Amino acid sequence: MTPHGPGDEGAGPETGAVLAGRTAEEVLAGYLHQQSADFLRSLRLHRESGSDAEGAGEAARQLRRAARRISATLHTFRPLTDEVWADQLRSELGWLSGSLAREQACASRRERLMTALQRLTGRGERPERPDRQGRAERGKRGDRTATGPGAASAAPSSSAAAGDPDPDGALSAGAARAGALLDRQLTLARTRAHSAALQALGSSRFHAVADSVAVLASEAPLAGTAGELPAAEALPPLAEQAHRQLTEAVAALPLSRAGYPYNAAALAADQRQDTPWHQVRLLVRLSRYAREVIAPECADFRLAEAGRALAWHRDAAEAAAAAAAAARTPRIAPATAYALGVLHADQRHEVEAARFAFGRVWLPRTPERRG
Repeated sequence: MTPHGPGDEGAGPETGAVLAGRTAEEVLAGYLHQQSADFLRSLRLHRESGSDAEGAGEAARQLRRAARRISATLHTFRPLTDEVWADQLRSELGWLSGSLAREQACASRRERLMTALQRLTGRGERPERPDRQGRAERGKRGDRTATGPGAASAAPSSSAAAGDPDPDGALSAGAARAGALLDRQLTLARTRAHSAALQALGSSRFHAVADSVAVLASEAPLAGTAGELPAAEALPPLAEQAHRQLTEAVAALPLSRAGYPYNAAALAADQRQDTPWHQVRLLVRLSRYAREVIAPECADFRLAEAGRALAWHRDAAEAAAAAAAAARTPRIAPATAYALGVLHADQRHEVEAARFAFGRVWLPRTPERRG
């Protein structure tokens, strides 16, 4: 089965209607002006938020959203820009977005892992849905199925678990300490990320980035040819090139195996097997943002679904890595290591489920056979 994805049909009539009669410069400059204005507005809201942590967090998310779109546009349509200036701004926006993302990532990872621990140990308080039961049972066998560092750390508790007449007992015994350990580690990481973000926002480097974006909000540094080329001729080929890179990267993924539920391919915590999926997530984003430029009123919902599945994949993989890192903490109790091993296995199952979901979005639907 040959992978294909949204947008393979190329520029449709709706794209031509949006670009008709306009130059490449008009379309690109208009989009960059809009995103730059959003960036500066979010920056002002962040500065005005003061002690409002929730408001500051939302402003930072909007700031990163605008920064991603500016960077992606300068990347995809690079031949139509002042390339030296565009490359430098893209690099600085990547630094800024990464600096702001770490705090939110730590908070989300902590919430995800605490929720997973509660789900894995709280069945007496909250009956599980039928579709969760199989994964929870596999999670309880995480010391046997997971092959990552967390599972290795959990091995000493297997004999204790075997002698326990209640298989939930071994997990419950270590879950509280495992949760406390993760809470300490991730809260500390979040505090450090928050300090680093504040330091970045107060640095001369950030002010230089903000000045560049302010220039972009009024005058986009584009190549001289952009003002002469019709948008309908210059922009779609570059957007299609971004989508072609995406389809080539997806073709290298093991989608045929990921298309089977419970295939166990993602249980090994090997960063090398996760990296191609993370790369595809970035390429999905580039393709989606390129479509926003050439057809802003015609969002591709399948690209959005694919992006959500791959964001789920990234979050689960990073949460599994956090559980494995916690399991390597020196001198932790065997029951704590066991609980962390189960948690690690549970999150790797989430990785597997996310890959399955992405394949369901990306691969063509096979018509049902009639008898």
